[in-house]
Amino acid sequence: MTNASLVKTFILTGLPHAPELDMLLFGIFLVIYVLTIVGNLLIMLLIIVNPHLHTPMYYFLSNLSFIDMWYSTVTVPKMLMTLESPEGSPISFPSCVAQFYSFDFLGSTECFLYTVMSYDCFLAISYPLRYASMMSGRMCAILATTTWLSGSLHSAAQTTLTFRLPFCGPNQIQHYICDAPSILKLACADTSTVEMVIFVNIGLVALGCFLLIMLSYVSIIHSILKIRTSEGRWRAFQTCASHCTVVLCFYVPLVFIYLRPGSKEVVDRIVAVFYTVMTPLLNPVVYTLRNKDVKKALLKLKKSVFIQSK
Repeated sequence: MTNASLVKTFILTGLPHAPELDMLLFGIFLVIYVLTIVGNLLIMLLIIVNPHLHTPMYYFLSNLSFIDMWYSTVTVPKMLMTLESPEGSPISFPSCVAQFYSFDFLGSTECFLYTVMSYDCFLAISYPLRYASMMSGRMCAILATTTWLSGSLHSAAQTTLTFRLPFCGPNQIQHYICDAPSILKLACADTSTVEMVIFVNIGLVALGCFLLIMLSYVSIIHSILKIRTSEGRWRAFQTCASHCTVVLCFYVPLVFIYLRPGSKEVVDRIVAVFYTVMTPLLNPVVYTLRNKDVKKALLKLKKSVFIQSK
């Protein structure tokens, strides 16, 4: 960061909405946040305490739940604060940098993790007999660690590129989080080069991961069509249906905001709600309602808690 960075505090303006909806929106997003934290903690607890869920798929799912829990924590509380104040919510320069890094770090890691989960699904369906040896505990740990390190490096590059610019004029961020498109508009310098680098950087990660996921699913569909029985095909399809659902809910708004030409602040802020607020809640809901193993583990946990309470 340069000495020209004179702005000490930014103002997050929040979601565009009518003032009379403040309390209603505050209540809705607070409930969503609480359900997100409880839901993802429950998924992690089920995977830890149930030996039947100690498999690669659920190992990666526990990583996803951990990410979503913090992803929501990085964004939603600040959004709630903007709803409390009509003038917007102040955020210090260092706090904005920290939120920017954390938001990008968790988002990038989630992109990489979705790719790893699709690869895991591909191996489970295409190579069922060799799956256990191919996805050993050591391999799972290596893949998970790689996603976290890759997300960290990607975010560090994005954060450095953005906040090395001088900020010496307006300080109102037209968003409820410190995000690249909104931050760059406040810089007191030419941002065209930085915008292009960030655009390419995000594009390579998002589209690269998405193409790898699509490649995995093409291979999965090819393997499913080879299964002779309809019951076997349906079981194989159900194995990856949950993952496909959450991938679409995460990537569609992400690509819409970061990889389309031009930027409309009002539209971007509304669309961002889907992957910053709704997707972290959707993951535990989808994986719980559509997954028999998780539902069985949940019922087993409920029975054990009920018996202990007697």
